[in-house]
Amino acid sequence: MEIKFATTRCGGVEFRWGERTYVMGILNLTPDSFSGDGLGDDIEAAVAQAKRLVDDGADIIDIGGESTRPDSKPVSADDELRRVMPVIERLAGELSVPMSIDTYKSAVASRAVKAGVMMINDVWGLKRDPRLARVAAEAGVPIILVSYLQDSVRYDIMAEVVSSLEKSIEQAMEAGVAWQNIIIDPGIGFGKSAEQNLDIIRRLTELRSLNRPILLGASRKFMLNQPPDQRLEATAATVAIGIANGADMVRVHDVRQMVQVCRMSDFIIRRRQSGG
Repeated sequence: MEIKFATTRCGGVEFRWGERTYVMGILNLTPDSFSGDGLGDDIEAAVAQAKRLVDDGADIIDIGGESTRPDSKPVSADDELRRVMPVIERLAGELSVPMSIDTYKSAVASRAVKAGVMMINDVWGLKRDPRLARVAAEAGVPIILVSYLQDSVRYDIMAEVVSSLEKSIEQAMEAGVAWQNIIIDPGIGFGKSAEQNLDIIRRLTELRSLNRPILLGASRKFMLNQPPDQRLEATAATVAIGIANGADMVRVHDVRQMVQVCRMSDFIIRRRQSGG
């Protein structure tokens, strides 16, 4: 049975959950992205890439200034702001879709939303900086809560993911985030083994118990003896199976190709054709 959620407003755009799968395009402004697509300090390249992702069909652009790959070194809020703010300021008012900021720092998120960002994507699910929830609440913007499991013994990966997200949701609501502005993400690749990541995708429907829209971010994260920039087909499989198992939005690098995967998957699973 298909579950209907209240519409989530993101600036002037509405995410009408259940009607189709939405596509979040990734814009990495880091020099050390695991997938090799980091644009570093090249503002012009970043702006061009963002517009290209929109032309390819992205519904929202997720801008990040700190790598979350394994063994990456944290960067300061000042360094992160130096990377993302020039691009956000250039894109504000120029894009036909909203921007999201991929950060776990409240200082970065606060500056970003003031500059025009309409969504916050917190890979730590408020574990690193709980003040991020207050930023989202005061700005009235949606927040993505990701399950990042670290240094914990896991006997049932989905039970722990659900428990982690329940705590994050509770924190967000206590800070005043509106229910319809909460999106959840099981956190593929964040503190989980390869087999646990696969198990999460197989059992994604179990997240429906939380009654929130689900974002799946598995792009280029699964290896078939190929480097990250050659994982298109593997990503397509995770997107299609993820949609079949309840994903409402997918976060991807290869927007043009994944839009087509989403449309066909929606045609089969949601029994509707979403244009194009």
